[in-house]
Amino acid sequence: MSEKIEGTIALVTGANRGIGRAITEALLQRGAAKVYAGARNPQSLTDLSEHHADRVVPIEIDVTDAEKVVSAAEQAGDVRLLINNAGAAFGGGLADANIAETAQQEIDVNYIGPLRLIQQFSAILGSNGGGAIVNVVSVAGLTNFAFFPTYSASKAAAHSLTQGSRALLAGQGTTVHGVYPGPVDTAMAESVDMDKATPADVASAILDGVESGTEDIYPDAFAEQFGQQFSESPKASEQQMAAMIAST
Repeated sequence: MSEKIEGTIALVTGANRGIGRAITEALLQRGAAKVYAGARNPQSLTDLSEHHADRVVPIEIDVTDAEKVVSAAEQAGDVRLLINNAGAAFGGGLADANIAETAQQEIDVNYIGPLRLIQQFSAILGSNGGGAIVNVVSVAGLTNFAFFPTYSASKAAAHSLTQGSRALLAGQGTTVHGVYPGPVDTAMAESVDMDKATPADVASAILDGVESGTEDIYPDAFAEQFGQQFSESPKASEQQMAAMIAST
C-alpha cells in the first residue's frame, strides 16, 4: 500500500540535521499537513518551526530514553507516517578497547530506538487508518562493512526489525518501508572517502518510495547497485567488502 504525502501527518526522528532535516523539508514541500520534528534538543528546530509555524511541531525525542518516546506518542496521536531516521555511528575495529560499549550505544540508537517508536506508534497508526513506517537502515545492514563492524551489526538488527514489523503490522494496513542508503553527505559520514549522495536527493527518493508503496527503498546510485548485487548474491557482496579491507 502507498501513503500520499500531501495532507499526511508525519513524525520524523533526528529531524534537526542530515537526512532527517532533508526529509522534514521535503515533507513540507510536498504538502504534509503537519510534521512532528523530533530531536533531542527541540531548540535546534527553531528556524523550521518559525518558518512553518502552523505545520511544524518540534518535539523532544531521545530514542534511547523510553519515557521520552512514550511522551512523544502521547503528544502525537494523529500521526499517519512514522519515519525512524535517528542514527549513530561511532566506528572502531574489533581490537578497540571500548568496542563492546560502542556496540551497545549503536544498538541502543539504531535498533532499540526504532523498536521503541514502533511499539508506541503502531496502535496509533492502526487507529488512523494504517499509515506507514519508514525505517532508515543502511546498505551496511545487508552486508557487514568491516570498517564499521558494530555499526553494520546494529543496522542488520534494524533490517531484521523492518522485516518482522512488516509482517506483524500488515493486518492493520500499515506499510513498513526499509531504506538502504549508501554514503550520504552528512556529518556522520564525514570520514568516509567515497562519492556521496546529497541528503535532499535521498529524502526525495524516500518519499517517492513511500508514495509508490515500495517496500525496500535504495535512494541513491551506490545503494541501487549494491542492492542489485546483494539480491543476486549475498556472498559476493560479503566478499566485496572483505576485499576492500584486504586492499588497505
